[in-house]
Amino acid sequence: MEDLHYWLALHNATGIGAATLSQLFDHFTQPKHLFNTPDSLSQLNLAPKQKKAIEKALQEPDWLAVEKTLLWLEDPENHVLLYTDPLYPPLLQQIHSPPPILFVKGQAEQLSKIQLAMVGSRNPTIDGSETAWQFAHHLAQEGMVITSGMALGIDAQSHKGALEAKGQSIAVAGTGLDRIYPARHKELAWQLIEKGAIISEYPLGTGPLRYNFPQRNRIISGLSIGTLVVEAALQSGSLITAKTALEQAREVFAIPGSIHNPLSRGCHKLIKMGAKLVETAEDIIEELSPLMLASQMVAGGTIDIPDKSIKPVSCKYSLLPKIQQKILQNIGSEPVSTESLINRSKLSASEISANLVLLEVDDYIQSHPGGLVSLKPR
Repeated sequence: MEDLHYWLALHNATGIGAATLSQLFDHFTQPKHLFNTPDSLSQLNLAPKQKKAIEKALQEPDWLAVEKTLLWLEDPENHVLLYTDPLYPPLLQQIHSPPPILFVKGQAEQLSKIQLAMVGSRNPTIDGSETAWQFAHHLAQEGMVITSGMALGIDAQSHKGALEAKGQSIAVAGTGLDRIYPARHKELAWQLIEKGAIISEYPLGTGPLRYNFPQRNRIISGLSIGTLVVEAALQSGSLITAKTALEQAREVFAIPGSIHNPLSRGCHKLIKMGAKLVETAEDIIEELSPLMLASQMVAGGTIDIPDKSIKPVSCKYSLLPKIQQKILQNIGSEPVSTESLINRSKLSASEISANLVLLEVDDYIQSHPGGLVSLKPR
């Protein structure tokens, strides 16, 4: 708890962003040492502006803001997760520049569940609103947690569809969690807190600053195994979320629309760039089912994301023993290690090894240097 005091003091300081705080987090396991010996900053390769901001924070920490946060934490539904916390979502740990500190209001354990991001226009058409609700409702019934940004329009409809299916939903805020933005979503926010969570990387007291919202989009996509764009104009912030998803090697889906609808053009652009065109929620389930199987928690609290070449097991494997079907379901066209197969399938090392030999003899897989295997082209 003492370490949290010091990290919060640095996090609240002006001029110290996620990247700078991550540098400090990686280097100083005990932040108190940094406050007691500021000269230790010389061990880091910092830009002058970064160093100046840190030195000011060390000399004039805002302990009042820290105390306000600690008081906020007395509510059992409020949480602060450091990057090293066991409840910190494993998928988010894998992205470039993950937030070193997450503020959570609601069910923190939901953050490690399989999530699909849904984003789109703040001013959707009636059809777009209904489509977002229907997709979220169906996908939540299939066990996916729907993640979005609690904005007006598609975001709100996605949250509502999931919640009305008695599923879970997570909102990533662009403000501190001591305020609800937009204010008209107060009721929605309480439903999210009860059945999911609202999270933010921003300290309490942070208002709805314009540049916060594009920044938080990397968290929306980073929490999720895929991102679905429902309606988006060419200059939509939703395309930023889709772009970060692609950079994070996550799946991107887009729903097409009329060529006469300006809100379809962003989706059409994504499809031209390689996003998967979807017409039904089943299209997403079919595409993500192997990822949903493989993206489970394994020992050590990590999630192993398989390559995108993995497809559902074909009916031509249906006569094979179930254990071999399970192994094939977790092998794609890209070479994969035995360790990854163990993590994905939850089978033992001996079960994997014995059946890999049989599958290779039967010409279903091929070996590669380093003990790797892949599906044999057919």
